[in-house]
Amino acid sequence: MKKVNKQMDAYIQKSAEFAKPILVHFRELVHLACPEVEETIKWGMPYFEYKGSSMCHMASFKKHCAFGFHKAELLSDSKNLLAKAKTQEAMGHLGKITSLKDLPKDSVLVKYIKEAAKLNQEGIKLPAKPKSIIREVEVPDYFLKEIKKNKKALTVFEKFSNSNKKEYVQWISEAKTETTRKTRISTAVEWMSEGKIRSWKYIK
Repeated sequence: MKKVNKQMDAYIQKSAEFAKPILVHFRELVHLACPEVEETIKWGMPYFEYKGSSMCHMASFKKHCAFGFHKAELLSDSKNLLAKAKTQEAMGHLGKITSLKDLPKDSVLVKYIKEAAKLNQEGIKLPAKPKSIIREVEVPDYFLKEIKKNKKALTVFEKFSNSNKKEYVQWISEAKTETTRKTRISTAVEWMSEGKIRSWKYIK
């Protein structure tokens, strides 16, 4: 029995008139290709899940609809549809869809959906993204010199994450006058000696 979600019904009903038949059609194809699929709403958009993992999603905008596959990079793109869509400024993998005529043939879409379902069925995951290289923040000598005068501030600063160090360095470097810079350095050292990060005032 087809599992439908009332929130997805509401999403479609609230969409623009041109989008409704497009969304309904894609939804039907997803259920046709994968009868056990489950519907949900994530980040304000309709998502289709299978075997506990996202499979594909759809969205409607003022002038177009968009469809995407969670593991698109693992799908065999024999029709070159997914690759072609990358050149268009549209969220998803099928480009901007403004009418049913813009959609690929049903047989083609069903093939993609079935392959996406198979990936979930077999528990195949997306490859891990390569870790970005974290570059150590360059601390100006004049700033480091003042920090070293206060042992507590130095200890705290050395234990800071790269981003916390960067916030202080940017704040000091952005000072437009020498007077402002000296004032900020003094304040920064005082805050660090108290174990505070640059944005401590905004932490609840």
